[in-house]
Amino acid sequence: MNLFSIFSRNKQRHHNNHERQFSKKNTETKNIFQNSLTDDDQISKFYGNPFNDTYLCNAWVNTAINILTRNLARADFVLERDGVEVKSGPLYLLFHRPNEHLSCYDLWKETAAWWLIEGEAFWWFGPDYSGGLPKQLHILDPRKLQLEKEGLDVQNEFARRKRRWFYHAGAELVPIFSDEMIHFRDWNPWNHLRGISPLVSLALEIEQDYFANKANSTLLKNNAIPQGLLKTEQTLRPEEADAIERRWESKYGQVKAGRKIAVLGKGTSFEALSFNPDVVKLFELKRWNLYTILAKYGIPPRVANISDRQSALSGKDTKEQHSAFWQYTLIPLLRQFEQILESRFFMRFNLKENGRFDLWDIPELQENEDAQSRRDIAEVNAGLKTINDVLKERGKEPKPWGDVWHKPKNLISPNSEGKGA
Repeated sequence: MNLFSIFSRNKQRHHNNHERQFSKKNTETKNIFQNSLTDDDQISKFYGNPFNDTYLCNAWVNTAINILTRNLARADFVLERDGVEVKSGPLYLLFHRPNEHLSCYDLWKETAAWWLIEGEAFWWFGPDYSGGLPKQLHILDPRKLQLEKEGLDVQNEFARRKRRWFYHAGAELVPIFSDEMIHFRDWNPWNHLRGISPLVSLALEIEQDYFANKANSTLLKNNAIPQGLLKTEQTLRPEEADAIERRWESKYGQVKAGRKIAVLGKGTSFEALSFNPDVVKLFELKRWNLYTILAKYGIPPRVANISDRQSALSGKDTKEQHSAFWQYTLIPLLRQFEQILESRFFMRFNLKENGRFDLWDIPELQENEDAQSRRDIAEVNAGLKTINDVLKERGKEPKPWGDVWHKPKNLISPNSEGKGA
């Protein structure tokens, strides 16, 4: 039985005016996105609207989001209490088995996917939630959620907490209170209550890429250049041309690769056409849009298995790009998720535990960690740092003896050398 069908039997609190509102299916984000597009093609003939669902219709948007989500989910989310990792209890079970259909890996992968597509994600506590620490976490589709607006002061924090959301579950709207969810929301200058898709600013690039693909497809479909010609000076009727073609095929075999024989009569000749310069520009345009999409999502080209033919990449360059991908794209996003959970979950339920993403086993970061360790050891040996200085920088507990510098045995002071001389 559908999860929302059970839920809706207990909470039938929606109104007809909300149903009429939601039937429009026009969020502010999509309005901004659509208004920046031209309408010089009948998009309705396409199997889906490429501007409403770019993850479905744009290959590089799909590829970029898949690269990000599968790498983000590699980071283990751990719970700690007073610096000690928590490996049991209701909170541990909640994050490691959110519900019977969702794993810990899928929890973060799907959360990141909605964040990267829509600029927001929602965790719902389930139909049986009545207060306190939730026992389940369910990920909702942001496209099916509408926020109640009438009669509430958006500046009032209490009113905002009690504001209802309406989830479009098939033929009905299911009301959900804000305190039954966790809302992961990216900054939106046009609506401080909703997130905004990062693809909004790429509206023209996505539009251009779509029409460039259509133009290329049309070019390939119409590029039926014959592989061979049968020429004659005689005037041929259609049935005579067909007979000549059949005799040729019976003697020499059919033409391969789906090509056809062209029979031209009465001095007619064939001249192959070359590519129009404007067509060549489409390929350059698609290349520019590709790099624009990757730059928007913070993905270095080599991480997406793209190499520039003009400059060969060495193994070191590839490692540096993968490391930069984690340092400047993935880690900041993971830290943002940590902060959202800290304020909207752990502090909200007054929990003594906290959560963080453990990156110790990420190979792309291992070389940086090793280099940092070597620098720390060198600075400790030189007396520039103490053991506790290093531990503090790494967010670990200090040692009772860590504030005392122990001079290495092979370190000789200049004064002692002068006396010995």
